Amino acid sequence: MRRSRTVALTAAAAAAVLIVTGCSSGTKSSDTSSSGTSAAGGADAATKNIVNASDKKGGTVTYEMKGTPDSFDPGNTYYAYIYNFSRLYGRPLTTFNPAAGEDGNKLVPDLAENMGQPSADGLTWTYKLRAGLKYDDGTPITSKDVKYAVERSNFAPDVNSNGPTYFKELLVDNPTPYEGPYKDKTGDLKSIETPDDLTIVFHLKHAFADFDYLVSAPQTVPVPQAKDDGANYVKHVVSSGTYKFESYDDGKQLTLVPNTNWDKSTDPIRKQLADKIVVKMGIEQSTIDKDLIAGNAQVDLVGGGVDPQTQAQILQNQKLKASTDNAYGGRLVYTAINTKVAPFDNIECRKAVQYAIDKTSVQLTLGGPIRGAIANTVLPPDIPGHQDFNTWETKDNKGDLDKAKAALKACGKPDGFNTVLTARTERDPEVQAATAIQAALKKIGINAEIQKFPQGKYFSDNAGVPQFTQDHNIGLMMMQWGADWPTGYGFLQQIVDGRAIKASGNSNLAQLNDPDINKLIDDAATNTDKAAREKIYAQIDKKVMDQAVYVPLTDFKVFLYRPDSATNLASTPAFSGEYDYLNIGTTK
Repeated sequence: MRRSRTVALTAAAAAAVLIVTGCSSGTKSSDTSSSGTSAAGGADAATKNIVNASDKKGGTVTYEMKGTPDSFDPGNTYYAYIYNFSRLYGRPLTTFNPAAGEDGNKLVPDLAENMGQPSADGLTWTYKLRAGLKYDDGTPITSKDVKYAVERSNFAPDVNSNGPTYFKELLVDNPTPYEGPYKDKTGDLKSIETPDDLTIVFHLKHAFADFDYLVSAPQTVPVPQAKDDGANYVKHVVSSGTYKFESYDDGKQLTLVPNTNWDKSTDPIRKQLADKIVVKMGIEQSTIDKDLIAGNAQVDLVGGGVDPQTQAQILQNQKLKASTDNAYGGRLVYTAINTKVAPFDNIECRKAVQYAIDKTSVQLTLGGPIRGAIANTVLPPDIPGHQDFNTWETKDNKGDLDKAKAALKACGKPDGFNTVLTARTERDPEVQAATAIQAALKKIGINAEIQKFPQGKYFSDNAGVPQFTQDHNIGLMMMQWGADWPTGYGFLQQIVDGRAIKASGNSNLAQLNDPDINKLIDDAATNTDKAAREKIYAQIDKKVMDQAVYVPLTDFKVFLYRPDSATNLASTPAFSGEYDYLNIGTTK
């Protein structure tokens, strides 16, 4: 999902953490009730149960974040934390159960009254909307609004370029090319039908077993066409959820207030607890951590975890550590190697990078083992289909300079070359990891200049724009990826399928376009046997690693602080180990 955030330590702080994490915490999670809730908590309690479960109403829930997101528009985002957060004001057809641990990976109907009904051949999926749904202005929500939401998010890349393109790739093509709702004023997308106001039917090019997962994306959050003004829609998103926009100051603050037209009888999974929800942007991570510990903020919106100094402080304080959650969430930290920028169009030069990087030093900058195990595959261990193998193995994962230099020689670049390595400006972790990689590459003569770009524009303007990368000699890009949904397809397709490459908002940063891999993606998508699909995902993983286009660094773990002032906290793998934002309230 989705693009995610990493957290790194300076070498000194990391060394301290590695010492401390060798000790037992001495704390135990509290006993839990049969309802799967926990009152007092304890270390990792929210990875197993809902902590501080409450129906208490009132107060202001404050979210803080470093930097800004790509967009709060549900149809123009691809960050996991906005997928999570946008459900407060937008209801997709399905969503994930607001629960901790594996229970949070369970899909449930949301805007739809039931899960989708596929045809016998799997080419048609039908959903019925719940009756009585309304927007925040009291007007009814219809199936046509869901259809329009898919059209604007998938077929208007010049306006909404940030999100994935699954629907565009899966839906049957129009008889004449569909140019999206902003350009094609007379037509619409024929492969989505709305026979009545509560029914929506999707017609697919081929069977797709994961379709119920796909419609959980915020791209199915309904949008009334009459209220959509393209790029400006983000300023006044029309709400179908529990909260609505009160004010939005771009780059500074978003304020949500209760949607008085939300009806609990049409929404079995949401609560409407807070009187107000405030998102403060552009806050330094150290300040966010202090506010969380003091109880002055309830959530770090980005959900990547505390900063290096705070992590070291927490791990040496048993009381603070008892209020933390450390979990995997289907995330991989990696370096993408751009196959369209010379000399990385030569696999031998890509092999040189694979062998040169000292993953142990990178792991240290990312926070040590508590922040993730060293990775050697694209699929993380908590995604079905993962298998353990190590294509570019080096002793103790510390790199092999002799093999790296031999690969450079085979590439025709024995003396090395110059390239650019990108990272996101606000993300000290990425910059620290990039610096460690830069130092390793320098030992074999590859001079990687680090260039930083804002996270909110990283994909729309910079690393995610293939032409930009080619024009600026960007051969290497720092990246973290979380599964769009917890299957091999949900993790792999957008980063390894050549047909997913986009002119802007691209996630296949390597620009990998291998016909064999593309075919395997299709084979998995159409296979009705779950075990068979998982074997195919393992095959894809091996083929991608054989191409040497991604350097897996760590299988990332979050390390979150859980404020006493927040209620209903549950760490969910469905949103990369973040807390589920759907029902968080406050004791204040």
